[in-house]
Amino acid sequence: MEKLLHYVWKHRLFPLTPLATTQGQEVEVIDPGLHNSNAGPDFFNAKVRIGGTLWVGNVEVHDKASEWYSHRHDRDAAYDNVVLHVVGDADTDVTTANGGRPPQLVLPVPQTVSDNYAELLSTDSYPPCYRVIGSLPRLTVHSWMSALQTERLQQKTEAIEQRVKAAEGAWERAFFTTLARNFGFGVNGDAFEAWANALPLDAAAHHRDDPFQIEALFFGQAGLLNVAAVAERRQIETAADSYFQRLSKEYDYLAHKFRLTPMDGRQWRFLRLRPQNFPYIRIAQLVHLYCSRHCSLSIMADCETLDDARRMLSTETTPYWHNHYTFGQETADSTKGLTECSAQQAEGAGGRSEGEALPSSDGKGLLVKAGGRRSEGEALPSAKSAKRLSKASKDLLIINTVVPMLYAYGRHTASEKLCHRAFAFLEELKAENNTIVRMWQQCGLPVENAGDSQALIQLKRQYCDRKDCLRCRFGYEFLKVKTKSEK
Repeated sequence: MEKLLHYVWKHRLFPLTPLATTQGQEVEVIDPGLHNSNAGPDFFNAKVRIGGTLWVGNVEVHDKASEWYSHRHDRDAAYDNVVLHVVGDADTDVTTANGGRPPQLVLPVPQTVSDNYAELLSTDSYPPCYRVIGSLPRLTVHSWMSALQTERLQQKTEAIEQRVKAAEGAWERAFFTTLARNFGFGVNGDAFEAWANALPLDAAAHHRDDPFQIEALFFGQAGLLNVAAVAERRQIETAADSYFQRLSKEYDYLAHKFRLTPMDGRQWRFLRLRPQNFPYIRIAQLVHLYCSRHCSLSIMADCETLDDARRMLSTETTPYWHNHYTFGQETADSTKGLTECSAQQAEGAGGRSEGEALPSSDGKGLLVKAGGRRSEGEALPSAKSAKRLSKASKDLLIINTVVPMLYAYGRHTASEKLCHRAFAFLEELKAENNTIVRMWQQCGLPVENAGDSQALIQLKRQYCDRKDCLRCRFGYEFLKVKTKSEK
């Protein structure tokens, strides 16, 4: 396999016997070169001594030598400077576009590496390298976790920069879009971002002192004031709800005034969401944050402590939502703040535990997973116990919104203070509690703060899920482990 040949060459896992070209010339690898993940030869600036002559140039790696031609390298001048062609099977000689004939080296893959790699690819459980996790040196773990944390933050920064570009340089709008996306807590993240992009915030600014108009605008653009769309989700009939009718009428006026087109309300997901995490409640909370003016990019940049950031994110809803989860169905009175339950819907969350309540498909009661005691048609749990304010969801918003925004904006403004604060917040926050983090903890990996949990989410999604073990430092350690036949 070509990936494994790349790995063996990069890490110099050569056999103890001398290396030689297919023509019998002795090969000494002084420097395997810099691995190139873009177009062009696989390794740049390698240093190899072939037949007593030192060559400095590029190295190309293939499973079979004939792939040189199937990849059209013989017609590409970028491969003229290849000084060595490393292959698993030299089934043909090769030539370059300028008529050169680079020497070829058949590189055997050590049996240990091959067997261990096969095990990594075939193991269905996560992580497949669990056997070595508990025995890894602390320095190895710490250095890889730090790299993963930075890699994840960089990924989020690039996403923010794309939003800034789409907003024609408007960082304040990019902040709102990022915040809105994370109010979806993973499940509705894409829908919230599409909704935020559909909002005419410049027009909304003229109505910011009127929460009712903003609520009409926000719900209307979300497609949640469309009776037909509501009916398709088998939600309760809203026609008799006077507040719904007032919002609909107000939105019709605003939509005509600003020539608006709402998003498709069917993009919102409700299945297996706890009622307090319904998009209705999250949008109502965003209405409050928007109208209160105490949550913005400039205010965020002035948040020097976590408590400052939590206060910035403190929100509630208009009175209607104190006793509603959806339009038309009244529930026990409760102030809808960001609650502990939100944490289970966050990025990387693994869902509910056995017996936790789920909304039924018709919106009239609750269903539970196997092992629970609540049956469909029973009353909702006490609103006061289920809706108490907690810092858990705010901390998730800090992890996924405030931290990357601080880092991205800090880089944009060349402010080391903001970039440093982003990492400081991650170190100060507790680690997220989700299935990914618990999985690694069960393998013996220490998880001390949010920086660690973010690193582990990155590790699973970008490496484990993709079976990209050859780029993982834990995978590297696993490949070195002796097989049973060698012990």
